[in-house]
Amino acid sequence: MRVISAQEVAGALVWSALIERLATTFREGVEAPPRHHHAMHRPDGEATMLLMPAWEEAGYIGMKMVNVFPQNANAGLPAISGLYILCEGEHGTPLACMDGSALTSRRTAAASALAASELARKDAESLLVVGTGKLAPMLIEAHAAIRPIRTVRVWGRNPDKAMALADQFRGRFDCQAVTDLETAVPEADIISCATLSTEPLVRGEWLRPGSHLDLVGAFRPSMRETDSHCLARSEVFVDTYAGAMGEAGDILQAIDEGAFNKGDLRAELAELLRGEKPGRTNDEAITLFKSVGASLEDLAAAIEVWESLERG
Repeated sequence: MRVISAQEVAGALVWSALIERLATTFREGVEAPPRHHHAMHRPDGEATMLLMPAWEEAGYIGMKMVNVFPQNANAGLPAISGLYILCEGEHGTPLACMDGSALTSRRTAAASALAASELARKDAESLLVVGTGKLAPMLIEAHAAIRPIRTVRVWGRNPDKAMALADQFRGRFDCQAVTDLETAVPEADIISCATLSTEPLVRGEWLRPGSHLDLVGAFRPSMRETDSHCLARSEVFVDTYAGAMGEAGDILQAIDEGAFNKGDLRAELAELLRGEKPGRTNDEAITLFKSVGASLEDLAAAIEVWESLERG
């Protein structure tokens, strides 16, 4: 069994190829049971273990194990870590153990970009990233791979981290850190949120007609990055119905508050990509994509890593 490092995973996952791999896998489908979600009560706070299996009908088999420790920020460490096991499909023999953090961040950002390729306006050129964690730079790169992004703004609870992230991309974009979301949100064509927030950060009254809101951070019913007005104003799409109705706090809390209904969901990503349901209705519509992650995405990314490295 081959051990594949984070650096090798990142090098193997070229954005265009990864986004296309995800699109193909969503269209064709795989077996993907609900992920196992285990709360762990640790001495310094609550943590979560996620187990995410998936397999092709007659092909690869895989599973990801992820540990989510929000309190790691206090130690200067990433909140999310894990690994991915990929097996061949004929006999179930393990092929590789991959760095799960690199795989997760890149497939998550690629899924957001894939959704934006269906939902964001074709001329979207300004991006606001809310959050400064490991996923934030991936979101900048992924969105820039599918839209003509020229302007990037970064907001974070820690202004120093926001400035450091902006500095990374200043040579490629008009990229600056911002401190006022109320001003920054209506100036952006795409707003991409990747936080572990439990309180709304983006408010519906700030959204500009024609914008696209990408929500990838909150993954528990108790978490949210937006208020209910964002959902009420938007055409809402999700990565999977099961994930959205089981874990997407932005949606579940808006339903609890009476601002949104399950029937208001326009489509899940597979339906969009198969052409079974339409995307944004017009250029003035506000679109919202909420993802909590799907094991289908991990399997697709792991296969892309393996086959890319095997091709040399």
